[in-house]
Amino acid sequence: MNILKEVSIKGIKISIIKGDLTESGADAIVNAANSYLQHGGGVAGAIARKGGPVIQEESNAIGYVPVGQCAVTSGGKLKARYVIHAVGPRWGEGDERNKLRNAIRNVLSMAASKGFRSIAMPAISAGIFGFPKAECARIIIEEIAAFLKGGAIISPSPCPLPRGERENVCPAGNLGGPCSLKEISLYLFDEEIIAYFIKEMGLLEKEANGL
Repeated sequence: MNILKEVSIKGIKISIIKGDLTESGADAIVNAANSYLQHGGGVAGAIARKGGPVIQEESNAIGYVPVGQCAVTSGGKLKARYVIHAVGPRWGEGDERNKLRNAIRNVLSMAASKGFRSIAMPAISAGIFGFPKAECARIIIEEIAAFLKGGAIISPSPCPLPRGERENVCPAGNLGGPCSLKEISLYLFDEEIIAYFIKEMGLLEKEANGL
């Protein structure tokens, strides 16, 4: 794992990491899924293989997820306890940019509502779905920044972490309440898309520093 760039927005760290998403120890990793949650290839296939059959079994029980939406399963044998399955658009299907924006917003909203402290995600739709890499990087960074600036915790549900860990990451005196999202990591491996994400993070950093 190689941390290439970090920026902080309202005390929440955004990182670009060159590494294997399936090895992330975040509370939840984000899977670039298809609507039927059949995890055969790409990022989805790697997550399902490493996490074991329980991920596909839980996905089958969920069934169908529309483009731009997401669903959660356990992480099986992964280091991450949960997987957020986000369905991004295939390039050419129509209204792709808005669908990708919706997917990112829903991932972040889901993470906040579930009380996750950290999440790790890939460049959704930029792989086998063919979304242009430069636009993917711009949209994902813009949506993360907009979400965090607008307030990351919305309609929280009870913290899903074990009680011993809740004491460290949830508000004092509220062990059954929401956790705070503190870290968002973007796991990338393609040099071209890494360059696009670093560029967008540089622009975000300048804005955050008032330059």
